[in-house]
Amino acid sequence: MTRIITVFTLFICSLLTAQTQFEDGMGKALGLWKEGKSTEASALFERIASAEKSSYLPNYYVALINTTEAFNPANKDKITSLLAKANAALDIELAKAPNNVELLVVQAMAKTALLASDPMTYGMTLSPKISEIYFKASLLAPENPRVVFCKAEFEIGGARWTGADVKQLCTQVEKSIDLFAKFKPETPFSPSWGLDRAKETLKNCGK
Repeated sequence: MTRIITVFTLFICSLLTAQTQFEDGMGKALGLWKEGKSTEASALFERIASAEKSSYLPNYYVALINTTEAFNPANKDKITSLLAKANAALDIELAKAPNNVELLVVQAMAKTALLASDPMTYGMTLSPKISEIYFKASLLAPENPRVVFCKAEFEIGGARWTGADVKQLCTQVEKSIDLFAKFKPETPFSPSWGLDRAKETLKNCGK
């Protein structure tokens, strides 16, 4: 009996230690990203992902960081490598959870970054794929603020090319802002971004 209790205690202690290491690593990686050290943050998230395979979050942030960097005009010569890293991380997690809408949003963003880099080459092929991803995410989580906002933001970008009216899309951006106010992340490290971008988009919407 004593041995069973000892083994159980050691098991619980090892779980708590692993959890603490995970939380410490995630906090440090997010801190690096906040400081503008995206390369270092991405590398640390990759190391965390290789050690902690039960959480989608480390690979999620690898994908989000590299996708965000791909939108930066200063990185136009690095887009291929940045998106390759983002998509590799997404593929790992989407294989486990194909209906995770947070992953789907970043997947759509990664394709949008490639489209934006060369609209004439990628517009016809990628636009329908991106719309399909957002449609799926909208069916799965219609009240997720990032789904609502990013879908509207993508469609506003398309409307600028076609000259379509964006009034209804601006309403969707406004809706996302209300949803951000109600949204509660599952964990301290779960996705919570987007409100500032939504407010800025609404400010300029339709102009």
